[in-house]
Amino acid sequence: MLFRLLFGAALALTVAAQNAAAQVEVANLREDVRGLVQRVGELSLRVEQLELENSELRRKSKGGARAYATVAQLNEAVSDLNRTVKSAVTSSQDETLLIVRTQLEKLGKQTNTALESLAKSQAVRPIPAPVTPADAPPKEGASYLVQKGDTLALIAKKTGVKQQDIVSANKISDPSLIKVGQTLIIPSGK
Repeated sequence: MLFRLLFGAALALTVAAQNAAAQVEVANLREDVRGLVQRVGELSLRVEQLELENSELRRKSKGGARAYATVAQLNEAVSDLNRTVKSAVTSSQDETLLIVRTQLEKLGKQTNTALESLAKSQAVRPIPAPVTPADAPPKEGASYLVQKGDTLALIAKKTGVKQQDIVSANKISDPSLIKVGQTLIIPSGK
């Protein structure tokens, strides 16, 4: 191919002498030939470089063949790893169960102590005397059903009766202990 290009270039030179336009063509062909010669040289260098790299890779692959693990070796390593992980999980579960057991025992002791304390405080409280007809709330007045959010002060304001009169009429020992659904007697005429 190079020979053809050179031959074409020589032929173009002879024609160029006859024709001025042909001289421009010959100059272009010379430049093309020079570029091709330079490119061929670059490609030759690259081929040499690739051949060197290829031989280096072959040399490394022969030495590196011993660095690869077999499937059996990989399977054994995975089995060892699985055994290690299972052992660690079992150990972790045992530790967690021990911690939970200890905390539950502490909670149980605290709960028992609190219940005993509550039972002792209940034993000390006086038992209220049974309601006798003489102690029964007065039947006079209107009845009022305690609603959610009601307090004695609010009920007194709603009904226009003094709070103390409601407490007395219903014999309430602790005004903060009224309950939703409880019926109170609202005295009249006081």
